[in-house]
Formats: sequence, structure tokens, C-alpha cells
Amino acid sequence: MSTQSLSVIEGKRSENSPHPCHGGVELAVNRAIRAGYRVGRRVWIGHVAGYVVGYNIGSFGRFSGASYPLLVRTEFGVTKCSLNEVAAA
Repeated sequence: MSTQSLSVIEGKRSENSPHPCHGGVELAVNRAIRAGYRVGRRVWIGHVAGYVVGYNIGSFGRFSGASYPLLVRTEFGVTKCSLNEVAAA
């Protein structure tokens, strides 16, 4: 398995931010990890093979991490997935 370095960047969110931080993303990512979907895990999205490359920590928008916690690389690119859309390979 190839590896990529990860850079952590200090965020700038203040306590007065208009958008509160939600625990739903953290819960969804932890649920995915407990279900065995760790980085590097081979998966199927329907008939398309891929592997988990990370976790979606986005809190806002149509495809937030609370609903789509997995980032899966396929031959078509990287996509955000829910646990219902993937199966272990």
C-alpha cells in the first residue's frame, strides 16, 4: 500500500462562529472505523472497486461527514460515501 504524508493545519474557528461544531461528524467517522472501514481497506461501491483513503470531516453542505463519513478512491476519482453505499471487498 502506498502512503501519503498528512499535514495538520491549525484551524481559525472562533468561539463566536455562527456555525456551531457538531458531534455528528465525529460519531459517523467513529462508527465507520468501528465497522472496519479504516484507511487502506478495500471496498466495493456497487460493482466499482476502491479503497478508503480518509474520512470526510466536513460539517456543512450537502455531503457532510455526518452522512458521508468515508472518502473512497476508485478508478473514477475520490468520492464521499455513506456506510450504506460500501461493502468490504
